[in-house]
Amino acid sequence: MKKYLEAAKIVAVHGIHGEVRCQCFCDSAEVLDEFETLYMGREKTAVSISHTFPRKNTVVIKLEGVDTVEQAQTLIGKTLYIDREDTELPEDVYFIQDIIGLTVKNAESGEVYGKISEVYQNGAADVYEIKADDGHRLLFPCIDEVVKKIDTDNGEMLIIPLEGLFDDAN
Repeated sequence: MKKYLEAAKIVAVHGIHGEVRCQCFCDSAEVLDEFETLYMGREKTAVSISHTFPRKNTVVIKLEGVDTVEQAQTLIGKTLYIDREDTELPEDVYFIQDIIGLTVKNAESGEVYGKISEVYQNGAADVYEIKADDGHRLLFPCIDEVVKKIDTDNGEMLIIPLEGLFDDAN
């Protein structure tokens, strides 16, 4: 599992005091408020956060040491990461980046459907996309009736598809 997880991408400057507007990859913009330090760019350079606040569909972040529009403009396009060790997830909650790539198997028959290629967050329940070896794409809801076990340590997810769920996939 990755040590650093993508949390946001800097997309614009906000105001005149060096704040940056970010597209947030977390469940909500408020999540980033829990962190004192984020890690920026490919180098994962530690940056301290002065404050954050949600703004429309983005989050505004004030990074310590970034105090001018000109400094903030040089950061546009950079990705901000969180360190996995700086957060604690409740039981049975996973980072999306840990779900993508899991091998999906039928919990009863052992049939392999493929690997999780995408996670769509659609409100009531996430929807997982499987890319099969033959190129077909299958979708299923992440609900207790379907998902029986998620084992990120062994790289697999066991499911029991609802009746008719994958019938149109062939």
